[in-house]
Amino acid sequence: MRKLSPVFMISVSIAVAFILWGVIAPSHLNRITSDIQGFLTNNFGWFYLLAATGFLVFSFILVVSPVGRIKLGKQEEEPEYNYLTWFSFLFTAGMGIGLVFWGVSEPMYHFHYPPTSEGVEPASQRAAALAIRYSFFHWGLHPWAIYSVVALALAYFKFRKGSPGVLSAAFEPLIGDRINGWIGSTINVIVVFATIFGVATSLGFGTAQISGGLSNLFLMNNTTGLQMMIILVITVLYMASSLTGLDRGIKILSKTNIILAVILMMFLLFSGPTNFIMNSFTQTLGGYVQNLIRMSFQLDTFIPESTWVEDWTIFYWAWWIAWAPFVGSFIARVSKGRTIREFVLGVIAVPTLFGALWFAVFGGTAINLELLQGVDIIGVIEDPAQGMEVALFVVLQEFPFGIIMSGVAIILIASFFITSADSATFVLGMQTTNGSLNPPNSVKFIWGIIQSSTAAVLLWSGGLEALQTASIIAAFPFAIIMIFMIYSLVKALQAERIPPRRMKQYDE
Repeated sequence: MRKLSPVFMISVSIAVAFILWGVIAPSHLNRITSDIQGFLTNNFGWFYLLAATGFLVFSFILVVSPVGRIKLGKQEEEPEYNYLTWFSFLFTAGMGIGLVFWGVSEPMYHFHYPPTSEGVEPASQRAAALAIRYSFFHWGLHPWAIYSVVALALAYFKFRKGSPGVLSAAFEPLIGDRINGWIGSTINVIVVFATIFGVATSLGFGTAQISGGLSNLFLMNNTTGLQMMIILVITVLYMASSLTGLDRGIKILSKTNIILAVILMMFLLFSGPTNFIMNSFTQTLGGYVQNLIRMSFQLDTFIPESTWVEDWTIFYWAWWIAWAPFVGSFIARVSKGRTIREFVLGVIAVPTLFGALWFAVFGGTAINLELLQGVDIIGVIEDPAQGMEVALFVVLQEFPFGIIMSGVAIILIASFFITSADSATFVLGMQTTNGSLNPPNSVKFIWGIIQSSTAAVLLWSGGLEALQTASIIAAFPFAIIMIFMIYSLVKALQAERIPPRRMKQYDE
């Protein structure tokens, strides 16, 4: 515990205060945070759109620039992990639980409540095309570009410059030794704050979906008591995993996640409407690329009664920015030895394509069931007794072996739950022990208990939405931090000596 920084005590105090607020006065917490979030999204929606698109443009510039040849580490160092392990880390830390939770629900929402600016009839064929395209958009290039910016800055300064693995270290070219003062501590506290509540709410969603799946599969009552039992069991499992270290627990579970996710996706692809899915994937991918610029700057400025962009796109951009400290820190930790070009392409392109195929398979299947076969998926989603967490299982059980695959889905969600929480305890340990790449187990244990306690308390008091909103509020100052981080990174890269191109060797 001797490596603890002041950030640890400040962050723990904030976490405990918010948990108590959620327990004692959940409605008050929800009202206050909702008011703040509403103010930010209504008055600064343009800022979130410009910031997210700016991060994407910056990432593209790095790919084509000569600085792309610079390694995240010494120029002769090789990557620490092979591509399969690296990609599994990216997928697990980035969006695992979210893809499973929203894979059916989000396209169905857009299908029945399409973007106001598009002027299409709900539940129509045109609405179906838009539903999958906007799901691609919200889970595609923009969020992964946001993650890549944070991860690249952390990895560059840690492995190339030998700086501590805390986010404030990326600002040394701008503010010098003041990163060790109150400015640096403030930056790191915002990082920890966003991580705690971002991960806790995702764990809450994961718990709700596991309990929803179990109740649907075994005809059990989906009670709060069942959710508390699930959190307890999962906490024991992920704490055991976290104590084994990065190269055992998280590594093994990350590969398991990829295998289970591919099995589930391939099952639905080939047992479902395969031709419809692949046609929708191909068409929507083209539509996504074609409309990327327009969607990136779309605001319902001239439709004042519409809140669709605020409720979806701006909400998502803020949510991804709030998640960026956690995901960025973890991606940075596992990316030593990659070139900047390889890193940016890997972090953005591969997860984007996988996510697009995922939504085409799950969202396309659900839309096909409603549009062509008359299955009422949206009725399940909007039913208070069932909800979004049950939609995936309703879709799976429309096909042969659906009950078995529902069991696989529950295992997958639990596995994602474990690895997300495990990764988060690792990142929180790093950020509160001055950037240690192997934080003490005692620190990880404390953060693990705080995370699970936060998720449990919020589920019990109904305050998940309020804490999710609170973490998104942290996205506003962090977006500003990211802009200055880019400036600091560019300043450091300008002082680099660009490595020469590698020439192919030919045997005589």
